[in-house]
Amino acid sequence: MNQPVQVVQQASTGSGGCGCGGHDDQVPALDVRTIPHAIRHAAVLGAFDAIPVGGSMILVAPHAPLPLLAQLAERAPIEVEFLVEGPSEWHVKLTRRADRD
Repeated sequence: MNQPVQVVQQASTGSGGCGCGGHDDQVPALDVRTIPHAIRHAAVLGAFDAIPVGGSMILVAPHAPLPLLAQLAERAPIEVEFLVEGPSEWHVKLTRRADRD
């Protein structure tokens, strides 16, 4: 059964933009529970690649996304903050950092 990806808005981070004329005033959230497992990591990696340095996104997952967090950390320096820790869903704030520790 296919379901649409649900993207919800969270806390405000200020203005910004990609040049398309629009911008997000809030931290975007990506609820991956509706994304088929076979492409879930790729979807998150693509979404995170779109986040600018200093920007954040909220990941909503059905379990603690530890392997995915390791993949993200290999791609770019990140800061991870667990906002909700189970038992049925995890909310993780991911922030792209400018440099590695």
